[in-house]
Formats: sequence, C-alpha cells, structure tokens
Amino acid sequence: MLSSADSGLLTQVGPGTPMGEMMRRYWAPTLLSEEMPDPGSPPVRVTLMGERLVAFRNHNGEIGVLQEFCAHRRASLYFGRNEGEKSPDGSVGLRCSYHGWKYDINGKCLDMPNEPSTSRFKEHIKLTSYPARELGGIVWVYMGSADAEPELPQLEWALLPESHRFVSKRRQKSSYAQAMEGGLDSSHVSFLHSDAPLWSPWWTHQNHGGRKHLSTGAPKFYIEPTDYGLLMGARRETQDGEYYWRITQWLMPWYTIVPRDEEEPIAAHAWVPIDDESCWAWSISYVPERPLHKYESDYYRGGGHIHAEMLPGSFDPVQTPDNDYLVSRPLQKAGVSMSGIAGIAMQDVAMQESMGPIVDREQENLGSADAGIIAARKRLLAEARALADSQIPPAGLDARSHRVRSTTAVLPKETSWVEATHKARQASQHLYDDYQVSTDVGTNS
Repeated sequence: MLSSADSGLLTQVGPGTPMGEMMRRYWAPTLLSEEMPDPGSPPVRVTLMGERLVAFRNHNGEIGVLQEFCAHRRASLYFGRNEGEKSPDGSVGLRCSYHGWKYDINGKCLDMPNEPSTSRFKEHIKLTSYPARELGGIVWVYMGSADAEPELPQLEWALLPESHRFVSKRRQKSSYAQAMEGGLDSSHVSFLHSDAPLWSPWWTHQNHGGRKHLSTGAPKFYIEPTDYGLLMGARRETQDGEYYWRITQWLMPWYTIVPRDEEEPIAAHAWVPIDDESCWAWSISYVPERPLHKYESDYYRGGGHIHAEMLPGSFDPVQTPDNDYLVSRPLQKAGVSMSGIAGIAMQDVAMQESMGPIVDREQENLGSADAGIIAARKRLLAEARALADSQIPPAGLDARSHRVRSTTAVLPKETSWVEATHKARQASQHLYDDYQVSTDVGTNS
C-alpha cells in the first residue's frame, strides 16, 4: 500500500513537481524520427510531462522543440508553416499562421510582419525551447537545467544498426507508473500471458531449454539495487531440481528490459509520461548479433509480440476501452486464453487501464510477488525527494551505466544468480567502441 501523498508524488510529473523535475534531468524518447522525415516537413504536436510542445525539422535538417503556443496571441504553432531561406524574410524557422510571427529552433523570434519594420520588439520575444537529438531512430528531448544536461542514453538497442531493431510507440491511458509497474511484475506472466505462444513465436517462458518449471505461478523475488536502478531476479524451480531465473533490468527513470531466453530477440520498453494520467509506451525488439529477419519485422509491424496494432495514421491502439479491447469470451471460456484478449501488449494495457488512469494505491494489497514494484516505487520517490531537498542528482545519468541487458538462466541451487549471470547481462562492448569513435570525430548527434 502506498499513501495518497506518496502516490501523488509518484505520479505528478508536471513542471515544478518533485517527480517531474527529476524526470526532466533525463533525455526522454519523444518522437520517432520518421514522424519528421524530411527537412521542412510539417510540425508535430507532442505533450511531454504535462507540457504541450511542437517539434519541427527545419530546412537545414535541425530539430526544434518549442512550447506549442505562439507568444503573440497563443495560437497553436502546429498550424504554422515550416519555412526555408526562400521565405519572405530569408530566414529558416516556423511561422505562426495567425499573424506571421516566426521562430527558430531555439525559440528566438525572427520576424514580426504585423509590426513596423523599425520595431525591435522581436528581439525581446523567445519561446521556451528544449534541446533535441537523434539516436536510434528516435528524437530525444531534454527538459532539465542546461548546466545539468547529461550524455545521450547508451542503451544497447539505441546504438545498434537500424536493421537490428524494431521500435514502436503507442499512447496509453494510464500513468507512466502504472504502465511501468506491469513491466516489473514477473508473476503475472504465468497467468495473463499463459496464451502467449499464440501471439509470439519466440515465447519460451514456460519451458526453458526443455526443462519445465514447477513453481510457474509463484516465483520468489530477489532485488539488487544498482547505480542505475534495480536488478530483479524471479526464481522458479525446474523439474530436475535446479532454479530457473528471469532477470529484469530496470533503469531510472522509465526503462525496462525483458528477460531474454536463449537467442530470441530481446524486448525492451520505455514508459514516458505524457501527463499525470497518460504515457507514451515505447516497445523495442532487437537482436544484437544479427539483422532482424523480414518475417520478424513484419510480425512486429503488424502488432505481434510486445507491439500493438494501431489505428491508421495514429499511435492509438485498435483495441480500446470503448470496444473492451475486442475481448473474446468464447476464447476465454474454452480455456485457450486467460483474458480472451489478443496480444501480449494489449493484455497488459487492458489490465493497467482498467485500474483507472491513476490507481488508488491505498486500496492495494501487495504481497511478496510485488517486491520489484515496491522497490521501484521506493527508489523513484527517494531519488525525487533527494533532488528536491538537497539537489542530489538522480541515479542513472551516467550513460555508461546503460550498457546492460536482461537475461534468463538455469542454475544449480547453490549458485549465486548475480555472479553467474554477470557476463550475460553486459551489452555488446564493440557497439560502445564504435560509438565512442564516431562521437570523437563528430559524426554522431
């Protein structure tokens, strides 16, 4: 159980809130690069941590992320025109369609055609703007203090060649915490996702290396704090008297990496707040050792595995609360599916959104299976308070700490799971060697 005050601290992410200010210290995955495919392409709306913004790629290929509303009469710049050097004033920037005020990628006002040509008024106008960088097919935005800007994340999937990964995002109508906690909850896998082989050809959770688990429904949890978040071990017994471990990585403040069985694609998530009651749920499937096969990327694109089918032209799933997530009661009644809901991702979404946008955590009754959720909540609250009270920077800002994976293992009972899986939890070092070289010569932005 979490008190109402602590639940509020956990879920309130707007400007000036302790959690919101802490989260602004991190680079936030915000847009797919393909949402702004070309220099001069139309602007894109985005809401991030309660702030309404507009992003645009100018005619020089640079990205600007500005407050959405023009400084003049507060019209939305989403309806603005992205202009190049051939514009009437010869500058590159985003022009408001209402009265023509124009801004560069840093929010500086470049032109005021409805003011006298001798006026210096524009020199005093600047919109709030945030730094934006591209990496891994994603536009990342930093909303914190300029003097505390960290390096871009060095998550393994973000540094891989494009051919090795598939990235999707969707809008979820629940707080980021609610969504992320689902990713930290290993015990629900044996129930809610008991039909997962229907939705994922790579699902091997129930039978690792040919050895079926005995205690599939009630794993024992072990939590190890790290300098970037938490390492979570869920232990189940096998038929031959060993332990099967599913080891999840949680990286501050919103990343999870799903345990990987053998050579299957790795799954990862980021749960980034849109506002207090909704979030962007990013899903990543990747294989460090090889490019994805076409049948794999096609499967993900169609909403398979951890991804979801979207309504055309949007980031909203086809399955919604309004259509009860297309639940099939016959499938459920027949025992083929626990929930009757198609898809691993949407099964999670249905449960998480069914709690309401912000669950009443005072009404929960948490048990031993919720150890990971409890630990993550405590860590987030402690880090937010430390920053608010003493200006102590939060954990996980060192980009080198992102060089990790999750894993699974079958180990003898007397073996230390942390020590035995250390090497398997390390990302590909050559990626970081190549990244460092490209950064040193200035080819990686």
